[in-house]
Amino acid sequence: MSGRRWATGVGAVVVLAVTGTWAMRPADVDTGRPADVDTRLWGEVRPVIEARLVAEAHGSGYGEAVPGLDARWFCRAEPLGLEEHGNVVRAGVDTLCAEYAVHGHTLVECGGGHVPQVVRLARDTDGRYRVVSREEAPDGAGNAQWTKAHLGVFASSLDDSMPSAALETAARTHFGLAADAPVGDC
Repeated sequence: MSGRRWATGVGAVVVLAVTGTWAMRPADVDTGRPADVDTRLWGEVRPVIEARLVAEAHGSGYGEAVPGLDARWFCRAEPLGLEEHGNVVRAGVDTLCAEYAVHGHTLVECGGGHVPQVVRLARDTDGRYRVVSREEAPDGAGNAQWTKAHLGVFASSLDDSMPSAALETAARTHFGLAADAPVGDC
């Protein structure tokens, strides 16, 4: 084997090893998010993303169509990847939204969705962020391809069973229910 082929082979192995190490980087044990997510930046953009999710979900649930039910949407986002370029942020996020209402002393879940998304935000002159675009994976066919194309290696961080405990807690607080109030179906 010539020296050139040997060097090419070693170079390819080094590139694969570095790529594998980057892709397998550990997640933060406490939050489950990729360890390299800028927590300061995430703290600034998360409330903006979640508020946008709630605003877009409003009016789309079964519970909102039932008179007197007073249903409300609650949403949560977890980062899969966060990139900042000047005043623009690209956030790959795993999102969970649920519509809750109250029936008696029971919190009832009327609908919801768990969808990976890419959200782009821009920083205004006052330093606050606003959502400028949002793309989500399609239902059914094409979901896996979209997720891989838009979230790349972060797609492996998606979990179909994103816990809803934080949303249930927020809903119980909003509706003035006991912390241990049961959750039922709408």
